[in-house]
Amino acid sequence: MTHKPRVALAGLSCECCTFSPLRSGEDDFILVSGDDLEQEYPFLAQHPDLHFVPLTRARALPGGSIEPRFYQQFKARLLDELSEGGPWDGVFLHLHGAAHVYGGQDLEGDLLAAIRGTVGPRCLLSASYDLHGNVSTRVIDNLDILTAYRTAPHVDWMLTLERACALLARCLQENLKPVMSFIPVPILLPGEMTSTEFEPAAGLYGAIPELIASHDLLDASLLIGYVWADEPRSTGAVVTVGLNQASTQAAAVDLAENFWSLRHQFQFGVPTGSVDQIIAQARLMTESPVVISDSGDNPTAGGAGDTPFVLGRLIHHQVASTLVAGLADAPAVQQCQEAGVGAELNLSLGGKLDPVNAQPLDVCAKVLSLHTVPWSLTPSSKRMNDMAVVQIEGIQVILTQRRTPFHHLKDLCALGLNPKAFRIIVVKMGYLVPELEELASSALLALSPGAVNQDFAQMNFTHIQRPMFPLDAEMNWQPSQRCSP
Repeated sequence: MTHKPRVALAGLSCECCTFSPLRSGEDDFILVSGDDLEQEYPFLAQHPDLHFVPLTRARALPGGSIEPRFYQQFKARLLDELSEGGPWDGVFLHLHGAAHVYGGQDLEGDLLAAIRGTVGPRCLLSASYDLHGNVSTRVIDNLDILTAYRTAPHVDWMLTLERACALLARCLQENLKPVMSFIPVPILLPGEMTSTEFEPAAGLYGAIPELIASHDLLDASLLIGYVWADEPRSTGAVVTVGLNQASTQAAAVDLAENFWSLRHQFQFGVPTGSVDQIIAQARLMTESPVVISDSGDNPTAGGAGDTPFVLGRLIHHQVASTLVAGLADAPAVQQCQEAGVGAELNLSLGGKLDPVNAQPLDVCAKVLSLHTVPWSLTPSSKRMNDMAVVQIEGIQVILTQRRTPFHHLKDLCALGLNPKAFRIIVVKMGYLVPELEELASSALLALSPGAVNQDFAQMNFTHIQRPMFPLDAEMNWQPSQRCSP
């Protein structure tokens, strides 16, 4: 009987902002294992010649650094599962690339080195990365295949996972040993300046399939990196995967040179300004709704989601017909629940999760509605999220028990809110996800304060490698000047 290659499924995903005082721990992560994990990857059915064995994956909303105890427990559990379930022909890893453990560096490099030490040198390791992942030499040394998203917003996240699996399957079935080339490119920019909805990122990523074909590669990835992680590996990067070292390296150089040549062209794709400037612009617009991104406190980039600065400026300017979605404040939600619908009460909003970047805002609010809904992070809906919709002068605000991004219109409609009924909607994100982009008559990006402040030059970087563009705007660089973060 022909041997059916055995492939373990596992992963760890959390984009970690090292400038946030918030820690990501057990209560923030969703652990999925067994049949529940296997069902999250429907494309596995395309590879009946492989035997997939689901182990454990941990996933959390982007946030602060991971608590060391949680990471060590997860790592020990995964290594035990790999050790007890072996031998393995392959491991399929669902990673992000910007995880960070408090007090440490290069979490993915540490995890991959431990996995490699457990499964041995002949086992093939394939990983899917977010294009905002940070790559290190240690990561490359312990992987056989790395492939990253090619879109931001990340509409291709499932396609990328499928590609990582298909590449692994091909190499196992055809007995191929891939090689990778890695070139760190000293460019560090926020996602809001590198969205693939706009140039030059649209053209850069759009050319990847042609690069793969012209150099006879298995795959190629361009990683923008994650700017709010103060680590030596935080930088842009190119990773190519092939079967011939010379062509794989030549392709990496071509893509790295192209990326570097366009560095001055990266700009915000939508109008930006201070919070007051953006509010003033929004009030002048005649079509609605105008969607404002509260970019500095974006929980999907690692912000705490409890900075009330934009809300305070809206109140100051007496802006009406506005929805703020939302603000994380569990104590305030509990106060609203105790007071009941229709009650008016004084609340001190925000600044509880991230007191470094946020000051509480004292308001008088009327409770419009109360809700308990499934926490959006977990499809199994085993954890719930209490919410309160309150009225503060002419502004409706969604208060949430848990840090919550509002990416889907159904999440607003579930609270009895009609997004089209508001002149202005404020969301805590950077570039808009497709649903909100389609809803918006205009999209504006407020350069608001927070742990993921777009004015990253003011951040206190102490560990990233220098020189780094645009922090060192006049620097020169060639792909031959490769560093090894």
